[in-house]
Amino acid sequence: MKIKFIVPAILLFFTLSLISQERKDLSITVYNSDLGVVREKRTFNVPKGISEIKITDIPESIDPTSVLVKFNGTVLEQNYQFDLVNVLKILARYIGNEVTLASKDQTIIGKLLSANTYQIVVQTGDGNIMMITDNSKYTITVKDLPDGLITKPTLVWKIQSEKAGNQDFEITYSTSGLNWHAEYVALLNETDTKIDLNSWVSLDNRSGGNYPETELKLIAGDVHRINDNYVLESGNGLLAKVGKAEAPQFQEKSLFEYHIYNLQRKTTLKNMEIKQVSLFNATNVKAEKKFKYKTGFYGSSENNKVGVFIEFKNGKENNLGMPMPKGKFRIFKSDGNSKEFVGEDKIDHTPKDEDVKLKIGDAFDILIDETLENDRSISKKVSEKDIKITVKNHKEEKAVVEIEANMGYGKWDVLESNVKFEKKDARTAIFKVPVEKNTNFDVKLKIRNQWN
Repeated sequence: MKIKFIVPAILLFFTLSLISQERKDLSITVYNSDLGVVREKRTFNVPKGISEIKITDIPESIDPTSVLVKFNGTVLEQNYQFDLVNVLKILARYIGNEVTLASKDQTIIGKLLSANTYQIVVQTGDGNIMMITDNSKYTITVKDLPDGLITKPTLVWKIQSEKAGNQDFEITYSTSGLNWHAEYVALLNETDTKIDLNSWVSLDNRSGGNYPETELKLIAGDVHRINDNYVLESGNGLLAKVGKAEAPQFQEKSLFEYHIYNLQRKTTLKNMEIKQVSLFNATNVKAEKKFKYKTGFYGSSENNKVGVFIEFKNGKENNLGMPMPKGKFRIFKSDGNSKEFVGEDKIDHTPKDEDVKLKIGDAFDILIDETLENDRSISKKVSEKDIKITVKNHKEEKAVVEIEANMGYGKWDVLESNVKFEKKDARTAIFKVPVEKNTNFDVKLKIRNQWN
């Protein structure tokens, strides 16, 4: 089903005059929580006293309650009109009025009695009732656009101006449908001791608006909002060659308890578009590959996977030191011929001088067998366990496995251990187990727990 209508000349002229209003000094601040704040300036020729202004080129996802207008006068009233044109809305308003239906074979002119997505009923001039069960074959023509329907979301202001003539209106509003997130692509060196890093910003515009040649700012941080919805998980994961570090496109600074990133040039954000812009890159970042295993000493070997982690410090001495917004890390490594994907993880907002820890997968050639050999009660408040953890290293090189053990509640002591350990906190001990290539190593422990 197709529909066309004849627009009165006066309405067409008024609409064109609205579209010709230019947006000046456009700037957008995008938060990583489905929120954008738009600031712009428009010039209107207004009379002195009370008049009406309409703005049509606003995003469909605008929050009309957030609109702030500054000019030499007062906004007496604001209306947000969003009853947008579609076929069924037009036909619903034409019930009882004349419409024209045309197909390849016939033309029907009559009074519209009813219409829905698939069917239409028309009474012709001779009084006959025509019931068309498949209206997709017809083009439906009406004389004009019914009152109350609009082609674009529209803000209507009733204003009182202190003077006549051209005035600049400074307009600020917020909109949903604007989002951004960071993506990081790291390339490991041959020995897994350094990475080259690309950082990208992905901007997603689903707001229903276009923003040409705008200044762009990004806010990174957990901003408290009512009914906050986080959307977006997309992007291409660009892997670019990292050479000499170029001047960053974004300039970073602190704002309240957040970080703000200013793009050092103007850009265009089109509706239904994902734009990716380089945030920063770094080379020769010192990193460390670690093998980690967690246990609670339950004697179960069902989950004997050993996690593989890449860790590095976000510091200036490590060619970094810039606050890193939350986002996805993708890790690649060359096999000698091509760069292959080896794993990914997410990071939260990470300040400078903090460690970044990425779990990129589970080890293929390192396994764990855990056995609870003895569990005995010494008294009502004291128990002891004998534990054996076998670390199997099938790799062609030595490996160190960090076993993170949950020691339980109360006071605990390691009575016997054939490997060194360190107390991480009140409930956790770390055992670092070196295992030679193609060998097994048995970690033997005697643990005592005491409760008050």
